Amino acid sequence: MTQPRPTALRRALPLIALALGAGLGWWWLSDQISFQALAQNRDALLALRDAHYAASAAAFILAYAAIVAFSLPGALIATLTGGFLFATFPGVLFNVTGATLGASALFVAVRMGIGARIGARLEAAEGLVKRIKDGIDDNQWSMLFLIRLVPAVPFFVANLVPAFLQVPLGRYVISTFLGILPGALVYTSVGAGMSEVLARGDTPDLGLIFEPAILMPLLGLCALAVLPVALKALRGGKTIG
Repeated sequence: MTQPRPTALRRALPLIALALGAGLGWWWLSDQISFQALAQNRDALLALRDAHYAASAAAFILAYAAIVAFSLPGALIATLTGGFLFATFPGVLFNVTGATLGASALFVAVRMGIGARIGARLEAAEGLVKRIKDGIDDNQWSMLFLIRLVPAVPFFVANLVPAFLQVPLGRYVISTFLGILPGALVYTSVGAGMSEVLARGDTPDLGLIFEPAILMPLLGLCALAVLPVALKALRGGKTIG
């Protein structure tokens, strides 16, 4: 006896749950997540970490995953918090793990809810849309790394686009983990440095995140992500006489 196919409503339930959670999270947390709040509770958070390190690390990873999955405000603050509480290492691993778990949950929910339908329409498209879709399919790894590395691409968008393009889950998880690692390392180290500044009683300057010394290496990584596509295009454009 064959199993009944899931209805559209059942497929959309995870996405509906994430949308409801996002609405509640933005309403409740929009004014709660800030570096000022983190600085004010520094001593209590560090004491909790020292008393229950494993539980604190697990709670942090789950909280980070929830922020990403529900697309809540404060992802940058969460990344800084990883370094703030756990130092650059292993803080960067906690950050990347939480972000990858949350992004994967959103990816699966979107693909189950509406991704398959949009993907089918893209497959059936013709003309310019089809050429763009075929080009992306031929360079999925570069595309996935590029949207993760480019600072101008919102993390939320980088989670949605692969779901619409029917990227395999395993490829999405690997590219997410590796693609966000360089940026996470930079911001985690900034968070660790800010924790040391606060320990001395000074006031940290969040503006340093946007300094060229931090942004330029990330832009360089973006260029490396585009390089394979550019080389492939150049080879394809050559003619043999």
